[in-house]
Amino acid sequence: MIFKVYYQESKAEVPVREHTKTLYMEAETEREVRLALDDKNFNIEFVQPTTGAYLEYEQQSEDFKVLEKA
Repeated sequence: MIFKVYYQESKAEVPVREHTKTLYMEAETEREVRLALDDKNFNIEFVQPTTGAYLEYEQQSEDFKVLEKA
């Protein structure tokens, strides 16, 4: 499954919508996504599964790149 992760680049950063970044990650569960990103200094705001029409829409973006868990 592909998850869309909304995050700030630093855990010390207060979440501000204008500074929120996104990435896509392939994993089985939200927990796997959070564990895979735990070594980064990200402040993860939200992890959202993407499927169906929503995933197709996201794939049309030139910024769509899926990270695989290490």
